[in-house]
Amino acid sequence: MDRRLMRVGEDWETLRASFRWHVPDRFNIAERCCDSWASAFPGRVALIDLGEGGDVRRWTYGELKEASDRLANSFAARGLRQGDRVGVLLPQGVAVLITHFAAMKLGAVALPLFTLFGPDALAYRLADSAARIVVTDGASLDKLDAIRGDLPDLAEVYATDGAKAPIRDFWVEIASASPSIDPVETSADDAAVLIYTSGTTGPPKGVLHAHRFLLGHLPNIELSHGFFPQPGDCGWTPADWAWIGGLMDMAMPCLHYGVPLVARRMRKFDPDEAFRLIATHEVRNLFLPPTALKLMRQATVPKGLRVRSVSSGGESLGAEMLEWGRTALGAPINEIYGQTECNLVVCTAADLMEVRPGAMGKAVPGVEMAVIDGEGRPVPDGTIGEIAVKRGTPVMFLGYLGKPEKTAEKFTGDWMRTGDLGTRDAEGYYTYVARDDDIISSAGYRIGPSEIENCLTGDPDVVMAACVGVPDPVRGEAVKAFVVLREGATWEGTEARLIERVKARVSPHVAPRFVERRDSLPMTATGKIMRRELRDG
Repeated sequence: MDRRLMRVGEDWETLRASFRWHVPDRFNIAERCCDSWASAFPGRVALIDLGEGGDVRRWTYGELKEASDRLANSFAARGLRQGDRVGVLLPQGVAVLITHFAAMKLGAVALPLFTLFGPDALAYRLADSAARIVVTDGASLDKLDAIRGDLPDLAEVYATDGAKAPIRDFWVEIASASPSIDPVETSADDAAVLIYTSGTTGPPKGVLHAHRFLLGHLPNIELSHGFFPQPGDCGWTPADWAWIGGLMDMAMPCLHYGVPLVARRMRKFDPDEAFRLIATHEVRNLFLPPTALKLMRQATVPKGLRVRSVSSGGESLGAEMLEWGRTALGAPINEIYGQTECNLVVCTAADLMEVRPGAMGKAVPGVEMAVIDGEGRPVPDGTIGEIAVKRGTPVMFLGYLGKPEKTAEKFTGDWMRTGDLGTRDAEGYYTYVARDDDIISSAGYRIGPSEIENCLTGDPDVVMAACVGVPDPVRGEAVKAFVVLREGATWEGTEARLIERVKARVSPHVAPRFVERRDSLPMTATGKIMRRELRDG
């Protein structure tokens, strides 16, 4: 089945001018990425699952279909219905895909959750989403147990590595359930995935996506990966599948096109291990966040790599990094751009356009974009404004879960405001300038300061807290926290305690590199202004 949308041999402008979206009325991600392939080629390899002990398990589409059919029946027997949310608190691996597909076959909504979330971050997302079921592993069971009393909607927990009642054993449930299922027929606009933002100016928001959003990713995927797929392609990313980058910039598109996908959990990114994986399994297509690229650049590149395409997004790559990719990896690094609400709308395609270091690329076919002013009017080329995407692309979100007012605020007329400041030149290249809110981009993770500040002020000795990003040569930005302590509190031991608190309760990736004590913090109208004053010194 050739599912490519782009015609090889046409230039960029022709591709854009001739492209039209074809979104069917009825569409389901599980059917497209799993069942359709299982029906036509049940023995085709879908996933190469690499265990921590070095074992390799190849999963075919037929096996993925049967496992997800059985799990869907188990979910249905526990009362899961169309529109309900299923938390997926798992590292990269086959159980993630089985859970996503099982939920989608019932018309339920998959809720990816990062395994390193602390209890506060996890509890907020599960409560806000009213998740009915969570599938996790043994490493996260204690966190769930500690917060489950505060989650009245959470009816069932499944564990992938063995469990005792009331926790359900994931694999036992699959083995004992019926393989016969009549999947719910979903429309392309029915909800499929719920991914939470980082929470830049308040609590994280649940970004609700329809099944059609898979289709919206495809033009960028095909072009940033050199007319993907090609014979012999095989994909991998170290990015966690709990984030839209890992899930939708590599994992699901590979399955959509029938390209083998490699899964490997890395508790800590190891560039040497990454290169061994790429060489051993002949990976040809990579999504590598900038931090991963920076670390890999310091490692020894093995000979004989078969890399054909690399995409990267999250921060701009300089000319030296782009040149290193071309010479050391043997493939151009194509930059991509998007956000949780509307992903993969801009890319560089070295085969089709001049690569301009510092520029993100051009708007992909099927996406209309502009740089606009505060009133929603496009500004002249070369003028800094806010990057915006026009309604009409299937990759755009349905809205923020339970927050219609926040959804409305995201738009000015037909323009969805990204919150990113940038420019566009006369040839259509977009260049990112700055974020107009306070998002901190650290090691590929988008970190919202509010969650950290709330965590810090939960300490009995902290009266006020504010967080900003500061430049870091490896991570892009590191988190710097300013705190005001209560009268009489001593500083001795406080810094280490606060860092450990953030690591434990939010995520180790947002732990401040250093905490600075202040006698006071700027008292201004908004947190954004306060943080800007702190950044400016």
